Amino acid sequence: MKIVIADDELRLRKIVSLHLKKNGFDVYEASNGKEAVELALSLNPDLIVLDINMPVMDGFEAARELKSSEKLKDIPIIFLTAKADMESIEKGKDLKAAYYLTKPFSPKDLINKIRGIK
Repeated sequence: MKIVIADDELRLRKIVSLHLKKNGFDVYEASNGKEAVELALSLNPDLIVLDINMPVMDGFEAARELKSSEKLKDIPIIFLTAKADMESIEKGKDLKAAYYLTKPFSPKDLINKIRGIK
């Protein structure tokens, strides 16, 4: 399973990437939403994990762009973010996110959610 993960926080991105790789997933990293969209266009991944607060293009903008692409619209998205307010959670639902997980998070929970999507 190919997964694109986008988070501008390098340390967190590496931690998530390591846990996913240990569980047999192929992981491709992006530091912002624009890079995530570009990677998705070239890789056609099975899943995309997006932070919301990122430079260049935030996670919501990236999700809108992904969902508007005929090629990418059916790829599940998981938001993994520190934004726990109801407005952000509702935006995630409106963008048809498979899951909306807030930081701090359990890597085991993320992996279980991913396996549930397969």
